[in-house]
Amino acid sequence: MQLDSLQAQHQFHIRQRLRFMVNQYEVHSVAPDGSEGGLLAFAQQKRLAFKEQVTIYADDSKQQPLLGFKARQRIDLGATYDVTDHAGTPIGLFRKDFAQSLLRSTWHVEQAGLPNIVGQERSMPVAVLRRFAESLSWLPYHFDFVANGQPVFSVVKKWGLRDRYVVEIQHPQIDRRLVIAMAIALDALQGR
Repeated sequence: MQLDSLQAQHQFHIRQRLRFMVNQYEVHSVAPDGSEGGLLAFAQQKRLAFKEQVTIYADDSKQQPLLGFKARQRIDLGATYDVTDHAGTPIGLFRKDFAQSLLRSTWHVEQAGLPNIVGQERSMPVAVLRRFAESLSWLPYHFDFVANGQPVFSVVKKWGLRDRYVVEIQHPQIDRRLVIAMAIALDALQGR
């Protein structure tokens, strides 16, 4: 998909594929009727890696990388992840705020030319329940990302056997590739 076409998207659907030893994600456009549209990107993450890295491809043939994100440090609870395009050019970064995330997961997203973006779990009660009642860790979580009090994007986890998300983008200048990387990271890295 061309960058201009991707940047024109205001909503994505992300669906996790169930596979042994890897996490895989499909990123789909949204059809006019709100259903899942065509495949925009495909991501794969190796499980149990010492230094987290996810590559996002144009499709599941994995022939054409579009972007990726990689931890700067090995196994770090507050690691910073650099997001780059297929040629290694920086797009932005995100990092988990470990202290704030003890009760309510909090992420910081940075893109040149935009103010600092902070994303938090929408519901404090759900966040607390998920942490302190292991049997409720399956509860869906929703994140709202804001900059200077204005909405930038949101990620809403849907009910179901497989992890599915709806991503809504409100800010026109946020790079959709950075949004896709952050949304995938919420699933791939949330338990860390």
